[in-house]
Amino acid sequence: MNVSHHYDIKDDLYDLFLDAKRQYSCAYFKNESDSLETAQNNKIQHIIKKLNIKPNQKVLDIGCGWGSLAIDIAKSTGCEVTGITLSENQLNYCNQKAKEMNLQNQVKFRLMDYRELKEKFDRIVSVGMFEHVGRKFYKKFFKQVENLLKDDGISLIHTIGSVNPPRDPHPWITKYIFPGGYTPSLSEVTTPIENAGLIVTDIEVLRLHYSHTLRHWKENCLKNKDKIVKMFDEKFFRMWEFYLAGCEMAFKWGDQVVYQFQLSKNYRSTPVTRDYIYQ
Repeated sequence: MNVSHHYDIKDDLYDLFLDAKRQYSCAYFKNESDSLETAQNNKIQHIIKKLNIKPNQKVLDIGCGWGSLAIDIAKSTGCEVTGITLSENQLNYCNQKAKEMNLQNQVKFRLMDYRELKEKFDRIVSVGMFEHVGRKFYKKFFKQVENLLKDDGISLIHTIGSVNPPRDPHPWITKYIFPGGYTPSLSEVTTPIENAGLIVTDIEVLRLHYSHTLRHWKENCLKNKDKIVKMFDEKFFRMWEFYLAGCEMAFKWGDQVVYQFQLSKNYRSTPVTRDYIYQ
């Protein structure tokens, strides 16, 4: 499985360069000087605000990573949250975290593909997972979001994307880091959304935020070089450093951005202004 290729390498590696919540996705820097922890918490809160969650709603997190978004949603809203992943390492970590926080009754984690779900949810969130879906499955992905979303539901899809027209995946990244990964152009995403019968209620483009995030990750790796070399070897460290530095530059000077798509089935699901996000 492509996801396991990347996420089921030694978990300890991620503790050496990510924030304490293991957020392996773009942070939200209100100020360039924000710490990685602050920016990642900003991101989580920004997403929770955009979802406009109401009491007792059911929330789905597709590609839940190490569970911190799902857990924070549950803690801050009191809602019932389901997180799904294809990584056994992540599943075990998530269940352990939920147990430690005494949230097992409120947050459930499952090892399953999003296409296998049959339930309905009030809110659906997906952060950093869409890059792994694959272009030929975009239609299926958004149709499934439409199937799983209640009639007055809201979905938020957070994905890396390109500001350029469609092109082939980067061969080095495909070979060494994310086999099957792809960061879509805006034009490649909007058509399958429309065909699924979903309405784009908001698009936010996060520019430069990921370059700052990657800079922090790279600096953390450099600080922990000896530990990473001991964990793997010198060759792995050089590959990982090149991956983080190369991606940092792609977001700083190249075509890479992060898109946040807010989707619904009708015009009345979300407030008519963005004010609620910033209150």
